Amino acid sequence: MMFAAATAALVVAMLMALLRALLGPTVYDRVLAVNAFGTKTMLMIAVLGFLAGRPDFMDIALLYALINFIGTIAVLKFFRYGDLARPGGRPVSSGDEDKG
Repeated sequence: MMFAAATAALVVAMLMALLRALLGPTVYDRVLAVNAFGTKTMLMIAVLGFLAGRPDFMDIALLYALINFIGTIAVLKFFRYGDLARPGGRPVSSGDEDKG
């Protein structure tokens, strides 16, 4: 019964994060909401793995958390700098051209 309540609370929190991702006023709010949704998905995988008696679901949840974190950093870097391959983290300016 306790895990059913936890699952229901996670579903409500996931719906709230999804609503924020759709309605967020800025792109950073939306990225943060998608990251929160991914974190709650990881928690849902862990809880469902415990309910099903499958401890190997914890490995899947940890892998999902790592992919979620790296993906969030990549998306934020792309929105900030406009390029994922730009070395040194320099912001893109209008006169910044590769010479060579």
